[in-house]
Amino acid sequence: MRAVVCDRYGPPEVLRPVEIDPPVVRRGQVRVEVRATAVTSSDTFIRGFRLKPSLWIPGRLALGLTRPRRPVLGMVFAGRVDAVAPGVAAWQVGQRVYGFDRFGFGCYAQLKTLPADGVLAPSPVNLDDEEAAALPYGGLLAWSFLKGRLRAGQEVLVYGASGAVGTAAVQLARAEGARVTAMCGPAHLDLVAGLGADRVIDYRVYDVTAGPDRFDVVFVAVGNRVGPPSRRDCRGILAPDGTYLAVDRGRPAPGADDLRLLTRRAEAGQFRPVIDRRYPLAELAQAHRYVEGGHKAGNVVISVGVG
Repeated sequence: MRAVVCDRYGPPEVLRPVEIDPPVVRRGQVRVEVRATAVTSSDTFIRGFRLKPSLWIPGRLALGLTRPRRPVLGMVFAGRVDAVAPGVAAWQVGQRVYGFDRFGFGCYAQLKTLPADGVLAPSPVNLDDEEAAALPYGGLLAWSFLKGRLRAGQEVLVYGASGAVGTAAVQLARAEGARVTAMCGPAHLDLVAGLGADRVIDYRVYDVTAGPDRFDVVFVAVGNRVGPPSRRDCRGILAPDGTYLAVDRGRPAPGADDLRLLTRRAEAGQFRPVIDRRYPLAELAQAHRYVEGGHKAGNVVISVGVG
């Protein structure tokens, strides 16, 4: 089967298209024919091993000392069930599915195995495979932080609202009935407004932490590398009992129920994927280079193809 492997840490050029043996379906697993995947910021960090020094040793132990232990990267996928292990009744061959495998990777390939009870769900009926592949990463991370913290009528600030996590957070907060103030760069103001934000602010011209507004939830949807406001910075804009959340603080653990919620939101028209660019699998290195540039809006999707 066709795949792209990463057999050493380094720049995007370490990614190599190859032919490898298909994965064997083991007990309790399903195998998916991957039609589409996406390049996430996490993928680029793993490929380049761009972790902060305090995480270097545990990161090498978890991912591989001198090279990735799992050379086929990729965390999200959409496609068709190709095979099921004996005794697995929840899935049928040919069924459209999508999902997220945060630690198993393997999505930069035509076939991928994962546990039948993993983060896997039927694909939204109103989305094609590339659109479905654009939902899980940002959607699951955003929902993992926001779940149980939103109520109708709350004031919510999403800082970094144009990325994969931010575009999802805006829509999911609106679906829960919150009023959303979204902050992003000037190039994406119209895009974010079109997602349903009640107010969109250019972070370069307005310092929200110095303003008079108060928020029940502040969600920083971008990593520390871009210098977003800290919890301390936001003390003055949090309402009494307000909550500060940040993607770099916490350990989200999304499950299949969370993915099924995204399916319902998508099928109800409350959550649509934002796709910035599309690349074929053979151009995965170029896609990684673009994502690393830090200017994408939403998701960068990879067409894996079949045959």
